Amino acid sequence: MTTVITYGTFDLFHVGHVRLLKRLADLGDRVVVGCSTDEFNRIKGKSVAIPYDQRVEILLACRFVNHVFPESNWEQKREDVLREGANIFAMGDDWAGKFDFLSDIVKVVYLRRTEGISSTQVKVTVRESPKQ
Repeated sequence: MTTVITYGTFDLFHVGHVRLLKRLADLGDRVVVGCSTDEFNRIKGKSVAIPYDQRVEILLACRFVNHVFPESNWEQKREDVLREGANIFAMGDDWAGKFDFLSDIVKVVYLRRTEGISSTQVKVTVRESPKQ
């Protein structure tokens, strides 16, 4: 069984998230997701529109996701890979090279992001849309 592990905030779940998770599912038999907690997002200087527990619920409703666990710090990834028995560590290509240090225990893959969509872009669009 091939397990693929990835991480993210997955705020304002959109088609780019779905397409990424589908591509991850195509790489293996099981997809596990480290979803950034609200506290970790604050440490990273990010604000989220949807609370952690609801983001986890949304991820688990996606047919491509088998398991979700909290991402609460940068340093936990090696332990998570080993605990989850991951064979592939995959992230968006905007992170290219940042996780190569894990290549001694897991195959590290960087996937192209879906063009034209991001949670940040959705937040900006909503902010700029005329009020009805």
